[in-house]
Amino acid sequence: MAFRGTFDYSLDAKSRLTLPAKFRASLSGDVVLGRGTEPCVTIQTAEDFDAFVAESLAGMHQLAPERRRIERYFSANAFPTKIDSAGRVMVPPRLMEHAGLKKDVVVAGVGDTLEIWDRDAWAAQDAEIDIEEITARFGHPG
Repeated sequence: MAFRGTFDYSLDAKSRLTLPAKFRASLSGDVVLGRGTEPCVTIQTAEDFDAFVAESLAGMHQLAPERRRIERYFSANAFPTKIDSAGRVMVPPRLMEHAGLKKDVVVAGVGDTLEIWDRDAWAAQDAEIDIEEITARFGHPG
């Protein structure tokens, strides 16, 4: 399932996030909360997370220092979990700090990944997206 849309939510006092109902069935098995490459937390199925890490490392020698850094970044900051019966996941303190999450958050659907952003950080990120500049830079029609 491709995740699409942007949803405003709040974390509860125990740093739990209720996931959008329309995505819960797709995330009913094992999920991985991870450290995004931007100031956000990612949520993926365990299979999608493993495929993402493998693709990120593809073509790199097993002993390359860059490979080890990338693998460390993703794997050491990954938290396998399951969604509870109320459709919630607990966001670990390390990931909360990385993303600067407070109470008010945005859940953004980005392909095979959900991203959790601090609401103010999301507003700034969303405002910076200039699709005309991006498509012009990569030679695609806008």
